[in-house]
Amino acid sequence: MAGQDRQNPCEVLSAIAQTSLQENHRVPTAQRPVIGVFDSGLGGLSVLGALADTCPAADLIYAADTAHVPYGNKTPEQIRARVLAMGQAMIHEGCTTLVVACNTATAEAIEALRAANPAIPVVGVEPGIKPAAIHTQTDQIAVLATLATAKSQRLAQLIARHAPHKTVHVIPCLGWATEVEALNLHAPSIIEDINAQLMPLIHQGVDQVVLGCTHYDFLAPILSRLIGGKAQLVGVAGAVARQACKVSGAETLTGTGKIRLMSTMNPVRLTEATKALGLGHLIDRFTSPPQHLETR
Repeated sequence: MAGQDRQNPCEVLSAIAQTSLQENHRVPTAQRPVIGVFDSGLGGLSVLGALADTCPAADLIYAADTAHVPYGNKTPEQIRARVLAMGQAMIHEGCTTLVVACNTATAEAIEALRAANPAIPVVGVEPGIKPAAIHTQTDQIAVLATLATAKSQRLAQLIARHAPHKTVHVIPCLGWATEVEALNLHAPSIIEDINAQLMPLIHQGVDQVVLGCTHYDFLAPILSRLIGGKAQLVGVAGAVARQACKVSGAETLTGTGKIRLMSTMNPVRLTEATKALGLGHLIDRFTSPPQHLETR
């Protein structure tokens, strides 16, 4: 995850998205790319927003698996089943590239999704351990994650690979994704958790705070306010968007720039959510009201 821009303290840093794509995974140049982004719910909208800015002429589809949100409290088997179902449904909708905009889903199921769809480029989202390790001045890093991501072997491997000589504090943030789903971005429970679990580590010297869930990007303002310039937030939405734009062919093959929103339950709520989460500027690019996504 090298090659990011330094920003002011408490602004989100981008990290290079993790992929293991083969050359024969690329979309044929004659085919107009359609990039599909999916998450268990609203968190992946942070990646959609970054993609819309990075590839303004690309055709995008966002799908929220709201009938099964959150993924963070499910078993690995359940997560893999949902990721495979969502991936297949989005390919059926015409997607030529898939973005798994969920750290938990990436950790538990991205390899299964790639194996099931070898001709489709699949880009995942992983916590920005590498850039945090590069930029820390105190050798202390905090990772905010769902319970599933916190317990995952993939996170342990990232830490072992990129931060073997750093002190990495992994904080399971129970209920945070659910509060973001409810658009409660200033929920008292989140503020209490930040004060009880994160701030003591900040006072002990943590200077990099990794956002280990795409939902947490929408908590950056409250995190920044409470941290007060003592640490930097590390997120990956921008880098994931750049990687997806590259491997999809959207850098050279443009589409209509339209965005479709879909959901496995209550799709109309996605319009409200985009406004509440600061993405209202995308509404003019929506092709229609949000639609239901059928999965098996």
